[in-house]
Amino acid sequence: MKMTTEEAFIKVLQKHGIEHAFGIIGSAFMPISDYFPQAGITFWDVAHECNGGYMADGFTRTTGKMSMIIGQNGPGITNFVTCVKTAYWNHTPMLLITPQAANKSIGQGGFQEVEQMAAFKDMVAYQEEVRDPTRIAEVLNRVITKAKRMSAPAQINIPRDIWTQVIDINLPEIVEFELPAGGTDAISAAAKLLSAAKFPVILNGAGVILGGAIPASQALAERLDAPVCCNYQHNDAFPGSHPLFAGPLGYNGSKAGMELIKQADVVLALGTRLNPFSTLPGYNLDYWPQEAKLIQVDINPDRIGLTKPVSVGIVGDAKQVAEQILNRLTDSAGDAGREERCKQIVDKKAVWAKTLASMDFEEDDPGTTWNERVRKRQPDHMSPRMAWRSIMEALPKDAIISSDIGNNCAIGNAYPTFESGRKFLAPGLFGPCGYGFPSIIGAKIGNPETPVVGFAGDGAFGISMNEMTAIGRSEWPGITMIIFRNYQWGAEKRNSTLWYDDNFIGTELDLQVSYADIAKACGVNGVQVRTMESLTSELENAVKAQMEQGKTTFIEVILNQELGDPFRRDAMTTPVSVAGVNKNDMCPQ
Repeated sequence: MKMTTEEAFIKVLQKHGIEHAFGIIGSAFMPISDYFPQAGITFWDVAHECNGGYMADGFTRTTGKMSMIIGQNGPGITNFVTCVKTAYWNHTPMLLITPQAANKSIGQGGFQEVEQMAAFKDMVAYQEEVRDPTRIAEVLNRVITKAKRMSAPAQINIPRDIWTQVIDINLPEIVEFELPAGGTDAISAAAKLLSAAKFPVILNGAGVILGGAIPASQALAERLDAPVCCNYQHNDAFPGSHPLFAGPLGYNGSKAGMELIKQADVVLALGTRLNPFSTLPGYNLDYWPQEAKLIQVDINPDRIGLTKPVSVGIVGDAKQVAEQILNRLTDSAGDAGREERCKQIVDKKAVWAKTLASMDFEEDDPGTTWNERVRKRQPDHMSPRMAWRSIMEALPKDAIISSDIGNNCAIGNAYPTFESGRKFLAPGLFGPCGYGFPSIIGAKIGNPETPVVGFAGDGAFGISMNEMTAIGRSEWPGITMIIFRNYQWGAEKRNSTLWYDDNFIGTELDLQVSYADIAKACGVNGVQVRTMESLTSELENAVKAQMEQGKTTFIEVILNQELGDPFRRDAMTTPVSVAGVNKNDMCPQ
């Protein structure tokens, strides 16, 4: 049938149900953006393309629905690099549309020309360029399908002179594959190990959330009376109120979970690639059970056994695998040590809950005194842990939250729990600053009836704060954003206290800047709080305004400058001067 290339493009988007696009308008894709309104596609015109990618990530991770990001060729497209790699490690299916300089001029170093395929080679799971106008629908369909199948971003690169061509074309059909269910022998071997285990522990990862496997994981845990830990930044991978929930592992996670998994003789790693950062020692406890039998379940065979020795590897969907293992357990599975194991779960959770509720301050490492000095210098300021306790008093039980990278956000890792999946957004293992604010906007777009609250430190927030100029528009949803204000890059400052003798280079932020005042200047609510009581109250008010009036509120929380544990003790060492450096050796230009 006869149609234009842009009509074919739009029709394929419609067949896949892609209703949302994030980006900044540009001439290179106006032939398709012109059709967005009549096609049922909402274009969210952001202040910066990278933030648009984070919004798309937040939208998809909380809804399970795919969206697309698009921008002007050249500098608009290169602004997507960081957010696309973030989505890649977050296992987020995302359509990256990259309009390219025209075929007839590419290679001449023209206006806004860059090798866009090369830029994203290591950022996406799949990429393809449209080589002929008649293939535009075929290529787009394949790219979208690849993104879905691989649960990752996929790129279609389109020279801008492909548009406005009249072609004779048949639209492709969508072909869906069944997910792998794991091998029979591997399932049996896993069931045998778990049936004989004296202290089985389940570790849930992102695959449990993405695959809708929480109920299956819960049923398996209950059958075995096995404690369930969650991977780093995946606190929503198991119901927080469940008696077997042990909390998140990794940086500033649950000490109860760490103490329980340390005793494991069999670990079922369900839907997790076991990234090394996710199991780093915490609270001076090297908790990974080196002698335990490890069953690793992942849909990607390349991730199995990559970081830890595996006894049984299962390539499959987390839900199907968990259900099959449950059905193959022996009648006596879980009986060995059941009573003592259940008692330990209760006791360790209780001790940790009491400890967490009483933690007001951050400890200094031996030989350092920064936190002690801070408390003397700022006796009237809240500590980060005081702030997090206040937040938990007001945070709605059904809220979707986002967290950014940074010291104050990381301190909060152990606090929030959730009753269902797709509730917790975090930057993931690529670790970009600036994720917390835009991702929660995307979550609200996809979940307009659910309260959302974003979190960011003041340094990280500064990277994406330009979206304050976008979100106040009438067609945009109301959100609540908390900014931890301690006027420093905390994670880097903690490194400086530990290894560089308080030589604070590039760690200090401007004391004169007020994000609350900037919010007001952008036409939205901005408040500044200094006490636990006022933080709880203002958060309650902000969520109410968000849900009942569609209003956005930025809460600037003034904190002391205490610093939590560094991100990477394993990656840092005390420097040693050998040749020495002297500023007198500088040669003027």
